[in-house]
Amino acid sequence: MAKIGYGRVSTTDQDLNLQENTLKAAGCDAIRVETVSGASRQGRGELETVLQFLRAGDELVITRIDRLARSIGDLQDIVRMLKAKGATLRATEQPIDMSTASGKAFLDMLGVFAEFETNLRRERQLEGIAQAKARGVYKGRKASIDPEVVAKLRAEGKRPVDIARELKISRASVYRVLEENDHV
Repeated sequence: MAKIGYGRVSTTDQDLNLQENTLKAAGCDAIRVETVSGASRQGRGELETVLQFLRAGDELVITRIDRLARSIGDLQDIVRMLKAKGATLRATEQPIDMSTASGKAFLDMLGVFAEFETNLRRERQLEGIAQAKARGVYKGRKASIDPEVVAKLRAEGKRPVDIARELKISRASVYRVLEENDHV
């Protein structure tokens, strides 16, 4: 029976030390942490490692539900996976008991609030972008692909698939840059 700790923050501006210290104090045998959005399970390699590692009788320890998932669907998927493996979930700052109806309902409510908070943040962000666009100050994110480099590689006779591989971008991105600059 191992206690596996998992911590997550969304940005590099945030600090994982508090979560790590809390998980250590909770007696975790191993702790995995990552800096990635919790809005989805995609790209969360440490979480996937933890979920694959868990065995019957093990306990996944987190500080709060929103560190594990910010989507009720993802949370429910994770809980089902834990149950199927015979593992349990514990949050150090929230009373969770997956074995009772009221505990399951409380867990789901925490998941709903985490998703609600994410949706509110997204709405505020979109409102801010709309206001910035209306003022003419929103330029979007900086281009990650240099069209001149793509054009140069194409002029050297390289195929779009080779350009994509060399620049570590998608082939569709290469075609889009080439079309925008009439280099197809």
